[in-house]
Amino acid sequence: MERGNQTSISEFLFLGLSDRAEQQQLLFVLFLWMYLLGVLGSLLIVLAIGSDPHLHNPMYFFLTNLSLVDIFLLSTTIPKMLANIQTQDKSISYPGCLAQMFFFLLFIALDHFLLTGMAYDRYVAICHPLHYTTIMNPRLCALVIAGSWIVSSLHALTHTLLVVRLSFCSNHEILHFFCDLYQVLKLSCTDTLINESFMYLLTVVFGVFPFICLMFSYSHIVSTILRIPSTRGRSKAFSTCGSHLSMVSLFYGTGLGVYFSPTSNQASRQGTTASVMYTVVAPMLNPFIYSLRNKDMKWALRNMFIRKNPIS
Repeated sequence: MERGNQTSISEFLFLGLSDRAEQQQLLFVLFLWMYLLGVLGSLLIVLAIGSDPHLHNPMYFFLTNLSLVDIFLLSTTIPKMLANIQTQDKSISYPGCLAQMFFFLLFIALDHFLLTGMAYDRYVAICHPLHYTTIMNPRLCALVIAGSWIVSSLHALTHTLLVVRLSFCSNHEILHFFCDLYQVLKLSCTDTLINESFMYLLTVVFGVFPFICLMFSYSHIVSTILRIPSTRGRSKAFSTCGSHLSMVSLFYGTGLGVYFSPTSNQASRQGTTASVMYTVVAPMLNPFIYSLRNKDMKWALRNMFIRKNPIS
């Protein structure tokens, strides 16, 4: 490889979702609203669960953590994108790009683990209800959360350190609105075989493997529910896991669709637009999907805003 084309890069430039000036303000307003809706919706979920003692159980403990992670995930990419549009400056510093990449990989991995933990919680609740309190004890829930943070941090740190060793060519334009790992690797003049091998390996570990665990859990859940003789009982059981299944379908359907699409699609602006679905739309919709499909959450949210006046 010719080393004459290599340079000590100080910044990258985002090409974003569109290069048309007339679309920039539209994108700014759209993403600002999605960011505000996602953050406020997730905060309401956290506050509602914290204020209602009836929701202090493993299922809502995982949901609280998922909502916080969704806030962090949205805050990792969108504020920088909005600032770039507003200032007409598409650049991000090299250290800033590495930091954004690290936190994005961290929170995406955490989403995978938390969704898997929530699926296991529903599996135990429906398939082994008599042993639920024994199995899903506070110690296990705390270990799941702590383990998720540790493994996700190691995952993100591994990718980030592997990028640090790379040299970059004179072209430093990223065809994305944030420092996506795949797009950054494309700009390197160094052999990226090790990076790409780890990327696809860990995508399987953190994407496909949890997805298989989710499908295993829900296949047993559906099988158990279908054996319930009462129609009302089946309906109630389905409603307890319907919200989570909707979140899983949205997150994995969009995420796996992007990462396992042909390379030509990932390297195009269409692929960049498609990635908005799991990086922005899915975290934004999670709190609304869960609150609108869950009676307990509706009641907790109602109690936050409607306070009965004591009878004088």
